[in-house]
Amino acid sequence: MRITGISTHVVGTPWRNLTYVLVHTDEGLTGVGETRMLGHTDALLGYLHEAEANHIAGSDPFAVEDLVRRMKYGDYGRAGEIVMSGIAVIEMACWDIKGKALGVPVWQLLGGKVNEKVKAYANGWYTTERTPEAYHKAAAAVVERGYRALKIDPFGTGHFELDHAATAYSVSLIEAVRDAIGPETELLVEMHGRFSPATAIRVAKDLAPFKPSWIEEPVPPENLKALAKVAAHTDLPIATGERIHDRYEFRELFELQAADIIQPDLGHIGGINEVRKLAATAETHYVLVAPHNVGGSVLTAASLQLAGCTPNFKILEHFNDFADSEIKKVVKGAPVVGEDGCFTLSDAPGLGVELDVDAAAEFPQQQARFDLWAEGWERRKPKGAK
Repeated sequence: MRITGISTHVVGTPWRNLTYVLVHTDEGLTGVGETRMLGHTDALLGYLHEAEANHIAGSDPFAVEDLVRRMKYGDYGRAGEIVMSGIAVIEMACWDIKGKALGVPVWQLLGGKVNEKVKAYANGWYTTERTPEAYHKAAAAVVERGYRALKIDPFGTGHFELDHAATAYSVSLIEAVRDAIGPETELLVEMHGRFSPATAIRVAKDLAPFKPSWIEEPVPPENLKALAKVAAHTDLPIATGERIHDRYEFRELFELQAADIIQPDLGHIGGINEVRKLAATAETHYVLVAPHNVGGSVLTAASLQLAGCTPNFKILEHFNDFADSEIKKVVKGAPVVGEDGCFTLSDAPGLGVELDVDAAAEFPQQQARFDLWAEGWERRKPKGAK
């Protein structure tokens, strides 16, 4: 079997474009991959066009390791977010082809099932007024939907410092959410790399009474020693990793013992097997894995393949019950969060999903914009968007 070519399909919303890639073969089997780029969709499409000619066309889709190696190192330049995301969508699609050809789900090819179900946490649910009353109501609806975990960034446009009034207001939002969801539902607090270490440490102390299961990316991702400083001054678990695009770059994170949970994005770090390798290393450091998942249903399905065979898998992010829920229709067999707040692992071959190209065409690419420093960013409706 050989790859004959690829086709790309962009599903657009005002705040994010989702890029789907179909990998075609000479035996008629087609695989699908997905990633979500913020502000770099055209760059990704350009890279994939060149990579199709240089590396992808003519390759054996079963030889996933070799194709990833050639795409990563065959152009000599150091691979960053765009290249690693391009590798990821092709890698996912090759696993999908391989599973379909053999009639088994991808998790079976990666070592077999260790998790029957995978706990989900809701994101994108707080696209409402930024008030304790509105957040209380929205959080209660998440729990009513069946979720047993949710995540929120309550910090407005906070950047490095957060004054007393802004801190008190942000904490009041967390208090309202905890009151709405009760003591047993997991509360995950996102910081989006906003703060200096001193501010992150101070805010973490204010949040501690509400028992968050983690604080995420408390400082910008470039300086892991700054993250280690925060870790040394709080008892709250720390999660990070969505903006690390090469598993080798996690080495320092493990050495510093700066995080308790890592959050690689399968769509940005080279795909399923790259995260499988990373998860095995994390396990030797007693670190859990909770992938960043701000894409659509294909990326969710790929993340669930990893979840099925990973002993140290904690939880999976899910946006599409609350943000852009209408785009779920572009994928047939889309994973669903059940009434118990969990995904059930699929036994379908490959990734277990198919892209509906006609449905995808109903959501053309947009000039998507997501600015975490803009007032009202949490509503995920950029200025000027309808």
